Amino acid sequence: MEEWVGGIWHRLVTRSAGGHHPDAVVYLAEMERPLGILYRAFGGDRGHRVGGAALDRHHGRRRWLQRLAGSGERVALASVENDTLRLPASIDCFADRELNRDLYLWLAALAACAAKIPSPHGGWLARNQQATKDALVRFPGLAGRYRRLVAAHLAQRLAPDALPLEEAAQENAIRAALLDPGSVAQMPTGRRKARPLQPVMLWLSPLSHDAAQTSENSPLPAPDGAAAQAAESDSAEETEHKHRAERVDLPQPKSPFILMFRAESLPTWGEYVHVNRALDDEPDPYAKVAARDLDRLSLARGGAPTRSKVKFDLDLPSDSSDDLRLGEGIPLPEWDYRQGLLLPGHVRLQPMQAREASPAALPGHLASPARRLRNRFAALVDSRRWQRGQSDGDEIDLDACIRYFADRRTGVTPAPGLYCARRPLDRDLACLLLADLSMSTDAWVSNAHRVIDVVRDAAFLFCEALTATGDRFGVYGFSSVKRGHVRFHLVKDFAAPYDASARGRIAALRPGYYTRMGAAVRQATRILAEQPANRRLLLLLSDGKPNDLDEYDSRYGIEDTRMAVVEARRIGITPFCVTIDRAGGAYLPHLFGQDGFLMISDPERLPERLPKLYAELSGL
Repeated sequence: MEEWVGGIWHRLVTRSAGGHHPDAVVYLAEMERPLGILYRAFGGDRGHRVGGAALDRHHGRRRWLQRLAGSGERVALASVENDTLRLPASIDCFADRELNRDLYLWLAALAACAAKIPSPHGGWLARNQQATKDALVRFPGLAGRYRRLVAAHLAQRLAPDALPLEEAAQENAIRAALLDPGSVAQMPTGRRKARPLQPVMLWLSPLSHDAAQTSENSPLPAPDGAAAQAAESDSAEETEHKHRAERVDLPQPKSPFILMFRAESLPTWGEYVHVNRALDDEPDPYAKVAARDLDRLSLARGGAPTRSKVKFDLDLPSDSSDDLRLGEGIPLPEWDYRQGLLLPGHVRLQPMQAREASPAALPGHLASPARRLRNRFAALVDSRRWQRGQSDGDEIDLDACIRYFADRRTGVTPAPGLYCARRPLDRDLACLLLADLSMSTDAWVSNAHRVIDVVRDAAFLFCEALTATGDRFGVYGFSSVKRGHVRFHLVKDFAAPYDASARGRIAALRPGYYTRMGAAVRQATRILAEQPANRRLLLLLSDGKPNDLDEYDSRYGIEDTRMAVVEARRIGITPFCVTIDRAGGAYLPHLFGQDGFLMISDPERLPERLPKLYAELSGL
């Protein structure tokens, strides 16, 4: 009974305190994709993705009811951190849902303009005012939205008359800066230090920074935001609660001899406690609940290294047990986005072939779907298609006749070809299937299948379908161990037939190392460029973003892969990525464009989905 009454009292006081309107809430998950497009269209860095912002204590003055209810202590403000535009996971500060949605749009435009301002330009107040002025000048259509947001936000802030003198002066300065950006040169100061300001929802956080790299002791970015398809993933809880992280030095152990006990020496909830999470076998089920009460998550390196406790070797196998190496390796360039240069010969790609790959038949569980695919694709290829604008044919082309007589009436020489003819489809297409064979493909997607099993089945059905079409195709795989050893596995080249030997090499595919995707895409582009075909398609199967042991596991790898995709398109090759990574929506639009990738939420559907996708892309 006591808990029931307490729950009713808590809900009543919280609602009375205000500041939140659950009925008008707008979530970042539903706005993430359009916000990413708008942010880049506004001039933001194309390599930045959209993620959730951390909830921080602002320590500003609150209303009496908010203090009674314990609400309004934390706020998530927009910021630009490293390679991420961080926005609140949800916005419900206004009673009008359209206003909450407009606030997302405004923050995206503001962040894009703030990135153009040189870093030494003033402080938090000056930069936000300048960014606001720039946004209103560059995008006049946002002026009406901005005025409505300012009016609604000022109505929610504490009135200057209700504040102490020095805080009232600062609040007046904030209001003037919001109403007339650029009119306030600096924040008023008094004889004594005033309380921190109330948070300004229309501005970027004072902690906003755009660091290209994060050093050992610098603040760490908050965890990644939700994926674009949050509705199909388990990231709802991760999106709701974000935390800031920081690097700290490992505290030195104190002397075990206690000369005098002092109660204040006991650690408080907010102080650093040494917990070695790197060696925990099982996660703490209450860690997430406890983390919600912390302002920052502190990470330190120290103690005995993990390698002294666990012997785990990721070195390459010996030549006798490794796959066959084909040649001495191929030097390839790599794009360094920081210098804006293509580094020649920076990567060494090693062509390889499975050593233990005995000729094999098609697996029994794929016999039935393979037969259906062969019959379907053969029927599609053999079917005749209507071709318009022919000089003779089976039927008259009415559209061409109308244009013909219209051109004659206007004095224009009419174009010939007034017939339609049913003729066999002339296919001149080459396709290369490039499979990611990194160690992450060893993960289980169900009780019966791993990712690598799904990749093998997809490759089998893909080859069976293309054999029926007569299209030229090749199959390759890749993994890497730093830039000096990018493994490029030959499964089936364009000149070889799809036979028992090729099926044996598909069956021999196994998880490798890491994912230096840019080098693999460049080599696949070179192979495709040598094929005499009018249309050339590069299909990439992946289960995660580019990464490696070195600096490639960062924005460096993303930008290098994107440049490799751009290079392929320049010579007429069409790259397309098929991924089972649910977080792919955060980086794939930047790599392949909005229409250059497909995310498959159920990995076990990949084998049946891949041939159908090829039919769509090739025009069958």
